[in-house]
Amino acid sequence: MATSDVVVIIPAHNEAATVAEVVKAVRAEGFPVVVVDDGSTDATGELAESAGAAVLPLVVNLGVGGALRCGFRYAVENGYRVAIQCDADGQHDPKSMHDLLRAMEEQHADLVIGNRFAAEGAMPISRSRRFAMRVLAGAARRAVGHPIGDATSGLRAIKSPLLQEFAREYPAQYLGDTFEALVASARAGYRVVSVPTTIRERQGGERSAGTAASLAFLARAFLVVTLRIGTRYRPAAAVDGARVEG
Repeated sequence: MATSDVVVIIPAHNEAATVAEVVKAVRAEGFPVVVVDDGSTDATGELAESAGAAVLPLVVNLGVGGALRCGFRYAVENGYRVAIQCDADGQHDPKSMHDLLRAMEEQHADLVIGNRFAAEGAMPISRSRRFAMRVLAGAARRAVGHPIGDATSGLRAIKSPLLQEFAREYPAQYLGDTFEALVASARAGYRVVSVPTTIRERQGGERSAGTAASLAFLARAFLVVTLRIGTRYRPAAAVDGARVEG
C-alpha cells in the first residue's frame, strides 16, 4: 500500500512535551500527519506544526473520540484511503504502523488493532488494569468472533469505507473510541484483526482517566455487548451506495 494513500491522525490535548517528537518519528516512516489539537492550553498545536504536521485546532476540548472524528473527516475530505490513529504521548512505535498496513492487505481487514501486550517485551500493567483488559478482550471476542487481545489500543489502521463511517459517527465517551468502535465495526460486517506492536513507556503527560471512569466504562461496555446499544455503522455495501448516490 502506498504511503500516499495513508494519513496518520494524532489527537492531542496538552501534549507539548511529546507531540513534536512523535510527529517527527511518524514522518520519518514516510507518512503525512495531521494533529488534532483538542483545545490545548499549551503549545501543542504550534509545536506539532513546526514538526511538519497539519494541525486542526479545536476551540474546546472534545475528548479523544471527538478529536478523532475531526481527523477522520479530514482524511475523507482529502482523499485518503486509510487512516492510522496514534497517541501523542510517545508510547506507540511508528515503525509498527507498517505492520498494521501489511496485516490490512494480507488479511483483507477493514480495521487493524495494534496489540500492546502480545509482542516480546510488552509493557507490564497493574493487576486491576489487566483484569479490565481481560474482561474487554473477552467481550470483543464475542463481538468479533476471534481473539483481539487488546480492545482499547489507541494504535489502529482504518480502511475505506469503514473510514467514511468513522468520519460520519464516532463514539465520544471515555474509551468508546476504542472498544465501542471495534464492536460496532464488527457488527456491521467489517473485518477486524489485531497484530502485535511495540509499546513504550509514556514519554510525558498523564493518563486521561482514573479508576472511577474505568469502572463506569466497564459497565457501559457490558451494556454495549449484551443489550447491543451504542454506535451503529452501515455495512460496506450501504456506504458505497450512499457515496455513489451523493
